[in-house]
Amino acid sequence: MLRYVGLFLIATCLAWAPTASTASSPTVVEHALGSTAIHGNPARVVSLYQGATDTAVALGIEPVGVVESWTEKPMYRYLRQDLQEVTYLGLETQPDLERIAWLSPDLIVGARNRHRTIYPLLERIAPTVIPGNVYDFKALLELMAKATGRVARGDELLAQWQARVDDFRARIRRKLGDQWPQEVAILSFRADHARIYYAGFARTVLDELGFAAPADHRKEGWGIKLTSQESIPAMDAEAVFIFMEDDPAVRRTYETWSSHPLWKNLQAVRQADVYHVDPVTWNMGAGIIAANRMLDELYQHYNLEQPDHQECPQC
Repeated sequence: MLRYVGLFLIATCLAWAPTASTASSPTVVEHALGSTAIHGNPARVVSLYQGATDTAVALGIEPVGVVESWTEKPMYRYLRQDLQEVTYLGLETQPDLERIAWLSPDLIVGARNRHRTIYPLLERIAPTVIPGNVYDFKALLELMAKATGRVARGDELLAQWQARVDDFRARIRRKLGDQWPQEVAILSFRADHARIYYAGFARTVLDELGFAAPADHRKEGWGIKLTSQESIPAMDAEAVFIFMEDDPAVRRTYETWSSHPLWKNLQAVRQADVYHVDPVTWNMGAGIIAANRMLDELYQHYNLEQPDHQECPQC
């Protein structure tokens, strides 16, 4: 408690207030926890979750502070080149508020599921915006583009994305014919269990591209943990996408489950429509760059040619 009182005092001392140079009419940004008035075009941006870091880079912003990545620490390899001078602020689940305050940011981007309780402290440090759905990378891009005065760049990125989506949908529809839309499952293996994802970043992208979820996967919540191999039939789909960390314990789990007769009887396995995908791209990046990288993988998995100019614009 004393630590938070101290942080509150620091935040109060450093609380953002418009100066004479920023006295013009502010941009008012509506977000999940209210509305925030932002003066000028913020340059000292702090990102407190992975999707916001990805999106900042796509918008041409090098944040002054970011939280550490979940794997490939301290930051995902695909973003490192653009984050040379960044300060790391601890974990997404427990960012270092004192360090954030000393960075003197002019914009903080958080996540509702992570930072709702500390939002009052964050907004005393600097204008803070909280996206409503951390999986909706397009809404996040629009929010951050407006908050940073980079609406034109945001619109350009969304237009590029839509062109790629339209191209992919046309090509895969021609290739699969009557088998489109294809029902696909998103699976992950951990050291002691497997998971089926009903929602999440990857499902958001797949839904937009026109893929369907198996009927049993159209449920509320993020998904389900499977601890018994007897549950393998619940994974059934016309195609399966699997992501997992490169860890010996995880590989053992996958090898054990994938050698089971029930696994070999899955439709996707029988048809050789099982695709191993990048866990960072499909589950952790959660921004427009990760979405484009995911789409690149899908072009490759389905052996679809794509125009050179439409390959991931930020990669």
